[in-house]
Amino acid sequence: MSVSLKRLETQGLIEKISYNDKQIISNIKRAGKDLITSKATINIDEEWAYTIAYHAMLRAGRALMFFSGYRPKGRNQHKTVVDFCEEILGGDFRNLTERFNRMRIKRHDFIYEPERPISRTEVAKSLESANKFVKEIMDKIQKANPQKKLF
Repeated sequence: MSVSLKRLETQGLIEKISYNDKQIISNIKRAGKDLITSKATINIDEEWAYTIAYHAMLRAGRALMFFSGYRPKGRNQHKTVVDFCEEILGGDFRNLTERFNRMRIKRHDFIYEPERPISRTEVAKSLESANKFVKEIMDKIQKANPQKKLF
């Protein structure tokens, strides 16, 4: 276990679990549906499309946690999922995990202060990042389990 994961566990932010494939598959499938919904929603409500794209990343991040034998625990679970993904995915995915964290903050602001707009350009870039993020997590899980066709 890496130092960062040990820190998250010691702080009570993550806990070890026994997982089953169903948890992983259902989160990945829902992330895919969220991506489709986000794209379909851009012309209706940009901020909500952004929020849905963020939720696709969150669900994929949770799938990665389950696959790794963990789940978030306690307060600030969204932040914990981001931190976990940063640790597991590493430097090669730094841009995506940084975008995930920025989206987490903006999504929070939108939910609690809905008058803050999110530009169409930012929504489009975020949806593109969410697509990449979900795909990378799917690839990582599938490569670690080549004998099973999970998705």
